[in-house]
Amino acid sequence: MLSAFLHLPLAWQFASPGPILVEIGPLAIRWYGLLIATAVLIGVSLSQYLAKRRHVNPDLLGDLVIWLVIAAIPAARVYYVLFEWSEYAQHPERIIAIWQGGIAIHGAILGGTVAALIFARVKKISFWQLADLVAPSLILGQAIGRWGNFFNSEAFGSPTDLPWKLFIPPDRRPPEYADFAYFHPTFLYESLWDLIVFGLLLTLFFRGLKRKPRLKVGTLFLVYLVTYSLGRLWIEGLRTDSLMLGPLRMAQVVSLVGISLGLAGLAWLYIYNRSLPDVAPLPQAEFGEQ
Repeated sequence: MLSAFLHLPLAWQFASPGPILVEIGPLAIRWYGLLIATAVLIGVSLSQYLAKRRHVNPDLLGDLVIWLVIAAIPAARVYYVLFEWSEYAQHPERIIAIWQGGIAIHGAILGGTVAALIFARVKKISFWQLADLVAPSLILGQAIGRWGNFFNSEAFGSPTDLPWKLFIPPDRRPPEYADFAYFHPTFLYESLWDLIVFGLLLTLFFRGLKRKPRLKVGTLFLVYLVTYSLGRLWIEGLRTDSLMLGPLRMAQVVSLVGISLGLAGLAWLYIYNRSLPDVAPLPQAEFGEQ
């Protein structure tokens, strides 16, 4: 039996089991909600750990997360609904049905950024410091959250016959692709890209503490903007369900803006040597150095 299973086509092994994890009477626990909750919990713990390493009060990050969740999730939904208004105008009762999917990470980033700016002003702490501490958690959360698209059979790409092709149920296929069964798993591409960016940010973070290289506060967030946007730019081109602004894929437009802003910010910090402080190094003893 095991031998027969191993010889099954990979595509048949790569299919969503459905959006619901478990049902208890009228209560349904959905994969999407579980993944978002998991990403938030891991993100809080990681951000607080990184805050300690930069000599920032970790309780601030715990407080900030509340602001971010309150702002980011509704903003992500509003962003998505606005670009799909022709559909939601006919079914307004579905506008709040966030558990069915339909959130946009760019909306969450915009909402979260506004919340972080207000929080930093209220708490009298550098926004750039907060952004650096949140960036690794944010990209890790994106890597985790993308799997919600898998369970909902959404955010997939164009038809493909590649070995890692993804089976999409007939009722989830776009009308123009009704006769195709297998599609690019773009959620997987983005999740893997996000994990690569996460590894890069953590590497920069810990090497920055040793001043190898010498980082300025704000660098991690700006690197996040550039690297995430580069990946999203090409992955979005494979998708069949992009949010559109006329003939333009909105995510690609925003990604180009993110790349431009990130590169401009890095130039501002390092080429023009602006005044944001260097990351404070930890005492040598904490690295076991003599």
